[in-house]
Amino acid sequence: MDTIEWADFERVEIRVGTVTKVEDFPQARKPAYKLEVDFGPEIGVRRSSAQLTALYTKEELLGRQVVGVVNFPPKQIGPVRSECLVTGFYRPDGAVVLAVPEREVPNGAKLG
Repeated sequence: MDTIEWADFERVEIRVGTVTKVEDFPQARKPAYKLEVDFGPEIGVRRSSAQLTALYTKEELLGRQVVGVVNFPPKQIGPVRSECLVTGFYRPDGAVVLAVPEREVPNGAKLG
């Protein structure tokens, strides 16, 4: 494992947002959803593609707070321009478990 300096970590904008829209993403190579996440007034709504279909329904994701990286450059994933990375943990079977705040916090709150 590579070590990083504290200043490197401080450059990563890890924020909390609420999923406001979830759509199927049939064009994705691996099963995924298209998401819109509201990161609050400072950052706004960002789009993302997330491989969450194994453990979450669209209904379960809608309205849920998630943890995302908001300062990566946009990435084109097929027809979707991903503007943030919704974070999660891979299980041994490949399914992704969302990283979420333990309690509700304001959209845009920064991990510190």
